[in-house]
Amino acid sequence: MNKIFASLLIMVSLISCDRDDDNIITPESSSPIVKLNATYEVNVIEDIIYAEGLSHDSWNSTNTSIAPLNMDSYVPENDLKNRPLLMLIHGGAFIGGSKQQDALVDIANYYASRGFVVFSIDYRLRDQKGTIPQEWIDSIADVAPANLDQLYAMYPAHRDAKAALRWIIANADNYNINKDYISVGGGSAGAITSIGLGVSELGDYKDEISLSEDNTLSTTNLSQRYEVQTILDFWGSKVSIEILELIYGYQRFKSNDPGLFIAHGTEDSTVLFSSAEDLKTIWETNENDFVFYPLEGKGHGPWGATLNGKSLSDLSFDFIVENQNLNVE
Repeated sequence: MNKIFASLLIMVSLISCDRDDDNIITPESSSPIVKLNATYEVNVIEDIIYAEGLSHDSWNSTNTSIAPLNMDSYVPENDLKNRPLLMLIHGGAFIGGSKQQDALVDIANYYASRGFVVFSIDYRLRDQKGTIPQEWIDSIADVAPANLDQLYAMYPAHRDAKAALRWIIANADNYNINKDYISVGGGSAGAITSIGLGVSELGDYKDEISLSEDNTLSTTNLSQRYEVQTILDFWGSKVSIEILELIYGYQRFKSNDPGLFIAHGTEDSTVLFSSAEDLKTIWETNENDFVFYPLEGKGHGPWGATLNGKSLSDLSFDFIVENQNLNVE
């Protein structure tokens, strides 16, 4: 338990910005085709509303307003009917940041120009005070009292990210997305949320709140199912999975978790490099697919880092292609 508390304390110090059986496509020849180099023009549409969420005056207060939740789409201009998906989640310590973060815009265009349909999402941040389960308040109030708002903000952030992915699944046909090729990723808090989204069960960060407590859940495509194939972890941690263990006793890491791309600065003093090593150990122990890139001498958020002449976008693209057995031209 002390290790869990330690991980939570590390997370709150951040200062930087069930496969759906009806949709399985099994033949190897039906894997999506992507391009090795930037090929397609990218059509960008901003501020698509994917759901709504409550914003309280104080945590779980009766005084609320309704916040629209937005995402941007990056769609390759081609006629392909079988496209892979990447959903990006921004960082910012669950306090700030947005889907317009420069690094994420660059990644979105990188992938979309190669044939992926990409969405970059916003989600409720700390000061919007989304609805949280009472057991979160009861269980973690003594963990880090000076930073409780950040811990609490993790719940609506994950709830919203899952709602965003369910919206994409519900609208996949409109974008010619193959729902068997789903990647999620982000940096820092976005990586934490991506790991939480990829590893937790479909009901986690959703079913703990009822419609009577938060009627905006009805806007979140609750019936949709998904399975993430690949997680892109840029300097994140496993804290949002550990907190499920702390509060509910859940053990969510398992032998069929998504493939994991890990890139993390060895001199990161915000999310310690040991967080990346912990994830590497978990994926090794469970014999799941992963790659591990220590960014020597780098601190927190080194988006411009390169290894052997390849950018982080290049390296993550290579991993997704191999992990999902995509066809590359």
